[in-house]
Amino acid sequence: MHIAMNGWFWNQQTTGSGQYVRNLVTYLKKINRDLDISLILPPHIQNPEGVPDGVTVVETGNSSKPSKWGKVWFEQRTFPKMAKTIKADIAHVPYWGTPLACEVKLVTSVLDVIPLLYPIYNQGMMTSLYTSLVSTAVRGSGEIITISETAKIDIEEQLGIAEEDITVTYLAQDERFHPRMGAEKDEAVREKYDLPDQFVLYLGGFDWRKRVNDLLLAYTYVGQADGDNIPLVIAGKEPDWDNPLFPDLKGYIKEIEIEDYVRWIGFVDEEDKPSLYRLADVFVFPSVYEGFGLMALEAMASGTPVVTSNAIVFEEVLEDGAYIVENPREMAGAIIALLIQEPLRQTMINQGLAMATNYSWRKTATETMAVYERLLKSDT
Repeated sequence: MHIAMNGWFWNQQTTGSGQYVRNLVTYLKKINRDLDISLILPPHIQNPEGVPDGVTVVETGNSSKPSKWGKVWFEQRTFPKMAKTIKADIAHVPYWGTPLACEVKLVTSVLDVIPLLYPIYNQGMMTSLYTSLVSTAVRGSGEIITISETAKIDIEEQLGIAEEDITVTYLAQDERFHPRMGAEKDEAVREKYDLPDQFVLYLGGFDWRKRVNDLLLAYTYVGQADGDNIPLVIAGKEPDWDNPLFPDLKGYIKEIEIEDYVRWIGFVDEEDKPSLYRLADVFVFPSVYEGFGLMALEAMASGTPVVTSNAIVFEEVLEDGAYIVENPREMAGAIIALLIQEPLRQTMINQGLAMATNYSWRKTATETMAVYERLLKSDT
């Protein structure tokens, strides 16, 4: 079997789509060494990192940087053309960027349909046109994969795709997220980012659905209790705060007067994330919507207790492995409880570790192979 894999996100390790395609390709080769995978790269990726042995890299040009129109051209013309040229049996687009026409049997992974659920993510002519294009194109896929039952329901409702045409293959944490493995690096990471002895952590994006403002509001209560000794550490690349998609969090911190309790450490190198999770006393993920919620699972696998919002996907994926709350006041109560009640803390750590063992990339790859095999046998 020969798979042509769309590699647009290959070098974007900090994105969900980038982590998905990298781990999927890696574990597909691990479970089936005879599987022929061609990674078709866009022109702006000239030196791909971390390509597994046995995976063929197909470069499609030379360009210094990506562009919105270049992305559309790659998805709609270059990728399907190359999949045909190399005589692939299946073309797999591991994100919501399906070509309208493809002469090779097509699989699309739709990780979420956020632009259809929340209009704030679908503003501007280019964004609206692109969403309309991929919404139409995805219906032509022979198979559709998504990453949770929650996302599957949203795809059914928003795109009108039948339940039986969508397969759920859960994501998983990487093996490096572990309570002890690699822990010898922890103190060096603490020094690198000037981290305090104790802290509560948020790591992720800052767009509207992430609801970091809810965590900040929760910290008005936590800060009064012990904010001087246990600050909130916020990690992640800062966006353009003038964009309406990103609430002015720094202004909000001043407004609610918690400047003394909040530390921004900015972008965190990928190799430092396991240590960052382990060093944190509590990890909080207040997002109102996720296709899966991988960062919460990574923290749990690292042995750190997790507090999340009551987004449906967290109740599905994390179950009793996380402390799930309904509002900022409950969030504050959960954080404080996990900081001061050692029996509760140990219970949540153990439940989180147990829940994390339910997920593995090997399982994800095995279930994806089953999708490929079913499509090859079909007339689609």
